Amino acid sequence: MSELNRQGKYLDHRLPERFVPVIDYELCRVCKRCVNDCSYQALEFKGSKVVPAGGCVACGRCLAVCPAGCIEIRTVPPQFAPHGNWSERSRRAILAQSSSGGVLLSSCGADDEHPSIFDDLLLDAAQVTNPSIDPLREPVETVTFLGRRPGRLEVEEGRVIIREDDTPLIRLDMPLMFGHISLGSISYNAQKALFMAAKELNIVAGSGEGGLHPDFYLYADRICSEVASGRFGIKPQYLKEVAAVEIKIGQGAKPGHGGHLPGEKVTTMISETRMIPRGTDALSPYPHHDIYSIEDLAQLISVLKESTEYRVPVGVKIAAVHNVGAIASGLVRAGADFLTVDGYKGGTGAAPRVIRDHAGLPVEVAIAAADQRLVREGLRNRVTLCAGGGIRSSADMIKALALGADVVMVSTSAMIAMGCRVCQQCHRGLCSWGIATQRDDLCARLDPEVAAQRIVHLFRAWNEELKEVLGAMGIDAVESLVGNRDRLRYRGPNPRIAEVMGVKHIGEGWG
Repeated sequence: MSELNRQGKYLDHRLPERFVPVIDYELCRVCKRCVNDCSYQALEFKGSKVVPAGGCVACGRCLAVCPAGCIEIRTVPPQFAPHGNWSERSRRAILAQSSSGGVLLSSCGADDEHPSIFDDLLLDAAQVTNPSIDPLREPVETVTFLGRRPGRLEVEEGRVIIREDDTPLIRLDMPLMFGHISLGSISYNAQKALFMAAKELNIVAGSGEGGLHPDFYLYADRICSEVASGRFGIKPQYLKEVAAVEIKIGQGAKPGHGGHLPGEKVTTMISETRMIPRGTDALSPYPHHDIYSIEDLAQLISVLKESTEYRVPVGVKIAAVHNVGAIASGLVRAGADFLTVDGYKGGTGAAPRVIRDHAGLPVEVAIAAADQRLVREGLRNRVTLCAGGGIRSSADMIKALALGADVVMVSTSAMIAMGCRVCQQCHRGLCSWGIATQRDDLCARLDPEVAAQRIVHLFRAWNEELKEVLGAMGIDAVESLVGNRDRLRYRGPNPRIAEVMGVKHIGEGWG
């Protein structure tokens, strides 16, 4: 609805469209599938033909359902006068806020033009003195573990013994896990697909804040439960069923910010799972109101370990911020069994654009800083270090491991594997692919079994590519790559970044 001022005059501006569906009427069968399937109502049937109605977000649903292949989505050329300082993006934001007076929300991670540091890193390869390994004929190990590390290996009668301290280690068949994506931000079918994939891959999936639907206890031994500031859905039975528990202090998409699920997405199913009234906003406060120091955090870690009878590892998730190394050190000393560092390119269902695009650090720098600090203080071999935020490919995963991560956390890539087109409209709850929505008619469009298999295929492909790269480096186990920054070289424009990450510039040797 258009906003009115006190005199009854409209305040909103009609902004130029960004995308427009173009229809080839010679091919169009007038079946109206595109109109019926467009949850954003960007197409309408008028005058015996389908025509654009405005508001297209380039979700691509019309392209997928058109039996004649007669639709093309085109990017509208810039409709603003060119200006070196005032980009179209900045002017659109000003016009939108001058109409609404509200905070601009968006989804799916920062979409600014800051280059990824991963793209400025090159991998090493084996040559004469360090022969390569053929992963098709020789074993290359990609198994890793999530939890408190024993700190050292013991050898008894020629056998290596891994002793667990007070909590078990969770075996992961590949150094990958799904990030925390809550039921509510995504649909029942989408979360089920993630849990099914985690079970088949023998990895771990984050529950997101909001508890766990009773149907998903079937997958609990592969689920990492999130304890966020809202404490939605947290109860003893839930904590004892899951494989791990993680305290969410922050996330990369909105550092220092709490969660917000709009009331219109809090259906009966969501209200029962989160234990809140139906139709009310689910607000997580910015800070945990019982955590204002490392000592407070240590107490909560201790409480969670007691409540789970020390049977599951308890970790902490933080956003990548400027003092991340010191924070990581404090978390290990507070008793965390694993740490997750989430970079500023991380995805989310909704975040204020000003925070998403301008707060936090790239995960590449943050994970290297945390790893180096923990190594200097003799703490690195006591904890599992997880990294996430904008991981797009197996190459990003491999480079994150070399920078210091034991496990790489993936969220948006898994959503894309399901069918997400990254149209950045998750917060509206109108996802035409049945992923980020609670509307029954839209949710039914996603088959969880098909979506799960697509994710399984993606992750298995990444794991095979990991083996290929490890073999090319002459490394036979992924553990030998973790934190091995000598296998990276920096080729970007700012050598200072390489220095901070502890990575040599291209052309520098090992000496």
